[in-house]
Amino acid sequence: MINFVGAGPGATDLITVRGMELIKKADIIIYAGSLVNPALLDYARKEAEIYDSSKMTLEEVLDVMIPAAETGKEVVRLHTGDASIYGAIREQMDELDKKGIPYATCPGVSAAFGAASSLNLEYTLPGISQTLIITRMEGKTAVPEKEKIESLAAHGSSMAIYLSAGMLDELSKRLIAGGYSEDTPAAIVYKATWPEEKKIVCTLKNLAAEAEKEKITKTAIVLVGDVIANADYERSKLYDPEFTTEFRQGKKQ
Repeated sequence: MINFVGAGPGATDLITVRGMELIKKADIIIYAGSLVNPALLDYARKEAEIYDSSKMTLEEVLDVMIPAAETGKEVVRLHTGDASIYGAIREQMDELDKKGIPYATCPGVSAAFGAASSLNLEYTLPGISQTLIITRMEGKTAVPEKEKIESLAAHGSSMAIYLSAGMLDELSKRLIAGGYSEDTPAAIVYKATWPEEKKIVCTLKNLAAEAEKEKITKTAIVLVGDVIANADYERSKLYDPEFTTEFRQGKKQ
């Protein structure tokens, strides 16, 4: 059996209990060595075979997974954060489907939520934003034309931008061109939830300069939106004493 496991954002205790248990019983672990905290491998059995996929191609990963699964071994494919976000899992699954090899997915905590916890941030403040856009800016690999940063910025919602920390000057300019003001609150969190985490809260106009001061150029997530200021939001109706819900009758104060 092959299990695609989300390793979480970094801290070893932010992997799910299910993910931890799958690592504990795995015969083979293939982990994304460029991003996954190697301390998570401490959960593995001493006799488990461990491969670093940062040095492997898709074909080389499959050459390990498929024979192992065919001989009844337990395989964990360990991806950073949640494997469904920039995890390149579909191409692996399609090849497994061709071979009739079963697999399952164990979700993980993505960096956007690790970063939010580090900043004690709520992405969906009433009256400010009820939408979170998760995206990245094109770099070495393209994004669909309709998903260009400027188009997404036009919504003015909360944004979590992955894989763009090395292009912050351009990113800020394009976000502003798309509709955010230069004074829009922004944050960059380097290695969210890791021991070496760094977090900066600033505005779009000084995002690149602030990150440069801390020498942050990769392994960081950018957050944008008025919710970062934690100001001028409306009280939630869910807990408003005058608001009626399925479980509570509202009462005029």
